[in-house]
Parts: sequence; C-alpha cells; structure tokens
Amino acid sequence: MTERKREIAHDLLSIGAVFLRPEEPFVWASGIRSPIYCDNRLTLTAPDVRNRIENGLAALIREYYPTVQVLMGTSTAGIAHAAIVGHLTGLPMGYVRSGNKDHGRGNRIEGRLDAGQRVVVVEDLISTAGSCLDVVAALRDAKADILGIASIFTYGMKRGLERLAAAGVRNESLCDFDAVCEVAAAEGKIKPEDIARLRRFRDNPSDESWMS
Repeated sequence: MTERKREIAHDLLSIGAVFLRPEEPFVWASGIRSPIYCDNRLTLTAPDVRNRIENGLAALIREYYPTVQVLMGTSTAGIAHAAIVGHLTGLPMGYVRSGNKDHGRGNRIEGRLDAGQRVVVVEDLISTAGSCLDVVAALRDAKADILGIASIFTYGMKRGLERLAAAGVRNESLCDFDAVCEVAAAEGKIKPEDIARLRRFRDNPSDESWMS
C-alpha cells in the first residue's frame, strides 16, 4: 500500500465517507447486505480532506494521463471533483449527464468537447463500473479519445474489473478497498481478522458466507 493510499484511506474513514460495519451490514438497493458504506460526497464538506483528495487526483492525472486535454465529471458525484481538479491543473472541464436533457438543445455532454480530444473521466466511486462505463460510451460516441478514469475510491470488485478490461478502459484510484480495510484494522475500527471476510464480500457480494 502506498503512502498516498494510506493517507486517503485514513481521511475517508475519519469523516465517515467510508464506513465499515461488518457486524451490522448495510442493505443495498439490490437487497445485498454489505459491510461497507461509501459516500464520497462527504469529502466536499471537509476542507482539509477535500484539499488532499483534489490535489491527489491532480497528481494522479499528471502521473498517469500526462497528455490529457479535457476532464469530464460523472453526474452528479464527479462534477465537483472534476471542476476543482480542472482548476488545479488548468484543464478545461465538463460533465456527462445520466441522459439527454428533455429541453433546450437536449445535451448529454455539457461543456465544450471537440472530436479527437483526449479525455480523462473523473469519478468518485467505482463498484461494478456500470455508470462510469456508460459515461465513457457517451464520450466515445462524441468521438472523444478516452485515456482513462481517475477516481477517489474503488472496491476492486471482480465484475467491475472485468467490465473495465472488456471496454479497454484504464482506471487509477487514489484509494481502494484493501487499503481501507488495512487502515481500519490498524486504527481499531475493525478487528484484524475481519479483513479476510471483508475481502470475501468484495470478491463476491452476492455470497453472504462472509457474515459467518
């Protein structure tokens, strides 16, 4: 685990943007019981954490996507992060709606985007990768050259990794599930022996044997 991942994991845990509760699982909309809850919108209300995250995303983008020309945020969670990182990097920024507007020009992509421009998608959270790949598809339809995704946190779920690979899309995250589990155990938020069963959840969320 890198120092950057460790720092961001601590930040996310400290403000409750990521919350681990293996003994009292959360229930997802799908009905799956989960030991983890993630709401990275909370990072926007914690200025010190927000600054580290936005500067971290800017550094990540400079490192892995040095030829980027435009940042595109996912709607709605990625918009603010794309705007702040755009300011820090001096890059143009726009965002992609979940669907076309039903009025005006009917745009789905907001902000200027020229065919062939090299784009990085800014996302707050990746689980199964469906929503961010929908954004990628819309941008590709607009003839953008997608360099990849820059995200705050990824679960690293098998389904998400497979979808990204099938679509030929790279993702670079500031923090991931393993880092959060390890830091949470080190800080006494979960027991060290919880890590193995939390990883079983991550590898197959529909299998509830991790709760045993």
